[in-house]
Amino acid sequence: MAEQSLKEQLSNAVKDAMRSKDKIRLTTLRMAQSAVKQIEIDERRELSDEDVLKVLDKMLKQRRDAASQYDDAGREELGDKERAEMVILEEFMPAALSEDDLDALIRMAISSTDAQGMQDMGRVMNELRPQVLGRVDMGHLSKKVRAALAG
Repeated sequence: MAEQSLKEQLSNAVKDAMRSKDKIRLTTLRMAQSAVKQIEIDERRELSDEDVLKVLDKMLKQRRDAASQYDDAGREELGDKERAEMVILEEFMPAALSEDDLDALIRMAISSTDAQGMQDMGRVMNELRPQVLGRVDMGHLSKKVRAALAG
């Protein structure tokens, strides 16, 4: 049997959440499914696993931002809800990269693009993006690449 696509995994997780009557999980997964479906309708195409990862990654970033804003505003219960949704979404993301693996990928990208300095940051990031999608926070990656290029 072929491995399930990310969309199929999401769909099965929605069914499981319905069966177990897990309301937060069901709502979060339906939101993710809806975001994927909306892009498919807008762009009139079937999304690949990589595209679905981009959608989930964007949703995770939104949750992270919202949680920190709620925390800053003293609304911990809303921040906790965002973090609970993040935990559910992270189940569908690939395993996070260790700092050592990330450093190695950055070194390889710099060498393969012949990057000489900050002016080559875009090329290095474009080289890295497909390899790290969903496995590292892009803001963190950007800081590490900047530091590596600065020497």
